[in-house]
Amino acid sequence: MSFWSAIIFDFFVAFGVVVGGSIMGGIGALIGHYHLTPMATMEELVGQLKIWGIVAALGGTVDMLRSVETNILEGHLGLVAQQVCMLLSAFVGAHAGYLLIIWLIRGDLP
Repeated sequence: MSFWSAIIFDFFVAFGVVVGGSIMGGIGALIGHYHLTPMATMEELVGQLKIWGIVAALGGTVDMLRSVETNILEGHLGLVAQQVCMLLSAFVGAHAGYLLIIWLIRGDLP
């Protein structure tokens, strides 16, 4: 996979985990008669799912952090920069999903 393909892929995986997880959680709250309303459940879940969106997009943060450490120690700063870009892409995707759900629930952005 090329660098730009990986950047786009990481963005959308993180975005999808946050958006899909919160919507499915809201549906589950509706079907299961959860103590919160579906919208309140979605709002609660969306904040919790941001970190999991990033982790899912990167395939596990421990491996990525180990790889960054190895590349820094070996002096491969170009690879470190690519990995940091992938991390930022996953973060932006997760945050964009968060903002979308908050906007859909509240009608405004935080």
